[in-house]
Amino acid sequence: MTGDLEVALRKRRDAGGRAFVPYVTGGLDGVDADLLRGLAAAGADAIEVGIPFSDPVMDGGVIQEASRRALEAGTRPEDVLRTIHGASVDVPVAVMTYFNPVLRHGVRAFLDDAADAGVAGVIVPDLPVDEADDVAAACRSAGVAPVFLAAPGTSPQRLRAIAGVAAGFVYCVATYGVTGEREALSGTAAQVVEALRPLTDLPLLVGVGIGTPEQAAEACRFADGVVVGSALVRPLLGGDPDAAVRLAGAFRDAVPS
Repeated sequence: MTGDLEVALRKRRDAGGRAFVPYVTGGLDGVDADLLRGLAAAGADAIEVGIPFSDPVMDGGVIQEASRRALEAGTRPEDVLRTIHGASVDVPVAVMTYFNPVLRHGVRAFLDDAADAGVAGVIVPDLPVDEADDVAAACRSAGVAPVFLAAPGTSPQRLRAIAGVAAGFVYCVATYGVTGEREALSGTAAQVVEALRPLTDLPLLVGVGIGTPEQAAEACRFADGVVVGSALVRPLLGGDPDAAVRLAGAFRDAVPS
C-alpha cells in the first residue's frame, strides 16, 4: 500500500496535471462514506481525513471547531478508520492526526489498523522528523506512507532529512501559522517548494492557506498540487455536505488536470 499514494500523485504529475487533495475532519456530522465518495467523484486525486484530537496545534479555528464537535460526538480513531473502510473509495486516503492518539493506540497497532482500513498514508504534524525514525520504519512495515511537512524557514539540513524519510508526498506548508483560509497566497509557499526540488523527486503539494480555487491555481504554477482543508470544512460546519462537494469540484476545475 505504501506506493499507492505516491503512485496516484505521480501519475497526475507525469501526465502534466496537478493534484487536488481535499481534507475533511472525520467524525464531524456529514463526514461519512457518502461524502468521501462524493469527493472522489469530484476529482480528488487523494483524500485526507483528520482524526480529531483535543489539542490540534496546527489547526486554525475552522478545523478546531470541527474537531471539537467530532470529539463531543464521541468520535474515536477507530470510528474514523471504519468510515474510511466503509467508503472504499477508488483514490488513496491519508489520515492526519497528532502523535498523542497514535501513541495511546500503540504505534504499530494504529498503523496496522489504518492499513487494514485501506489507509495509504499518515500525517502527524507534531512528530519532528528527527524523532520519527521508528515511526517511519513502522509505517513502511505496515505499508502506509509516512508524509512529512516542510514549513517556511525550515533549515536545509532538516529539509534533507524530510526528503530522506518521507513517502507519498511532501506537505509544503504555505505560510507561517495555523491552517485556515487567507486573503492571498503567501510568497513563502514557492520558497518551500523551490528549496525541496533539488532534494527529492516526491510530489510536492502545498497546503495551509489555500482558501479559493484561484489560490489553488496560483499554487499549482510552482507546486505539484494542493491540499485544501478549511475552505471545505466550513460548509460542513454549516450542515451542507453537498456544498462541500460542489466546492471541491470548483477546486478540481481550477487545478490543471
